[in-house]
Amino acid sequence: MRRALLSLYHRMPPTARGWAASIRGWQLRRLRYGPESEALVQAALERDYWPADRWRDWVERNLEATLDRARRLVPHYRRIWDETRSNATDPERSLSQWPILEKSSLRAARRQFLADDFQSRRLVEDHTSGTSGTPLHLWFDPNTIRNWFALYEARCRRWHGVSRFDAWANIGGQLVVPVRREKPPYWVWNAALNQLYLSSYHLRRDALPAYLDALEHYRVKFLLGYTSSLYELAVGCLESGRTPPALSVVLTNAEPLNDRQRRAITEAFRCPVRETYGMSEMATNASECDAGRLHLWPEVGLTEVVDGDAAVEPGEVGDLLLTGLLNPAMPLIRYRVGDRGCLADPEERCPCGRTLPILKHVEGRSDDVLITPDGRRVGRLDPVFKSDFQIAEAQILQTAPDRLTVKYVPASGFEVGELDDLTQRLRDRLGDMTIQYERVDRIPRGANGKFRAVVNAMTPDAGHVTSPG
Repeated sequence: MRRALLSLYHRMPPTARGWAASIRGWQLRRLRYGPESEALVQAALERDYWPADRWRDWVERNLEATLDRARRLVPHYRRIWDETRSNATDPERSLSQWPILEKSSLRAARRQFLADDFQSRRLVEDHTSGTSGTPLHLWFDPNTIRNWFALYEARCRRWHGVSRFDAWANIGGQLVVPVRREKPPYWVWNAALNQLYLSSYHLRRDALPAYLDALEHYRVKFLLGYTSSLYELAVGCLESGRTPPALSVVLTNAEPLNDRQRRAITEAFRCPVRETYGMSEMATNASECDAGRLHLWPEVGLTEVVDGDAAVEPGEVGDLLLTGLLNPAMPLIRYRVGDRGCLADPEERCPCGRTLPILKHVEGRSDDVLITPDGRRVGRLDPVFKSDFQIAEAQILQTAPDRLTVKYVPASGFEVGELDDLTQRLRDRLGDMTIQYERVDRIPRGANGKFRAVVNAMTPDAGHVTSPG
């Protein structure tokens, strides 16, 4: 049914597609926002500056309630409770005693994670875009949706002087126009959400002027999108010498933001660039403040960092384990989302004055790591491409323990000799490996339109995640 509707939508003329998008936008607006939304936004902005002890009490209280609820009402966790009830320590009061939840387990038995006091037909169903070929289906309480969008409004928009009432543009993975389309428009206007949705699949250099025309025509005030797509648009703008419309802020999502991308986007759009981190599961979120720190949202969930199943020290990189506190219909406890990152020291204070925890950085997916011939796992290779390399973007593909292929898009001023230096830098980190290079005009995106800097073809799930806008 959904495929048939999408096919019908793509056969519509542009004006009709705009009407269809706006009808859908009206449905989403009713779901996401209500008369209580502004009060929720203001309450979130007030919590930004709570004292640390008040946050600590709040998190402990809500975590205890979530674990108790999971033990009593969620079949998967109730079974775990029954198996461990003879233990002297009460597992509902010690998060570290709860087993790690792998994504495969959630995917295989999703109904076992639905709380008994919710009926799936009364919930909002969503799914991750994923790259494994098997989407992960999720359920959300409608109140969870409104609470989450109030947090998003507060910490992704209001922090930077914009709101959902401003015209904004989103470059994402939705097929808003047919991929085969060769002439503009490469976008659709959603009047209900004040949103210009730009296709991430048509960002050819000859099409970029049309994208900039659309931003001007709709008087867009801020821009949200995949980091790689925003970078492509920025580079095209800089190379053409065209001055785009002035924006208040550019928000990146779905992919990590590196220094080269930040500089180019900032220069092109003449405004701050702020990173965001999130996922369809709504188990954690983070947004960047004007001091350049990524702040976690405690209301959404609790974030742990582990190596295997052992906790690591603040500042050390590991797998992210998430315990959701926002969605009572489908609580996820110690969920290994598949991303890697590290937390700041809990005592570190941000110059912005907010007391929200700090996520030092997100490296990308845990299955986007390279395995060296001696068995080491290496995940953070973006420093290799820093410095003075004239490479616009690159993707590293591992097909064997001792073999890599590097696809690269040369930037202006690129010289072939740079590849020798790049080879040495990669071998300094990975050891003696065979490295081949493939020069391309553009790095292929995945089915969801996202860019991946590392692809390990030796892993079974050969997937960053996005925040809804």
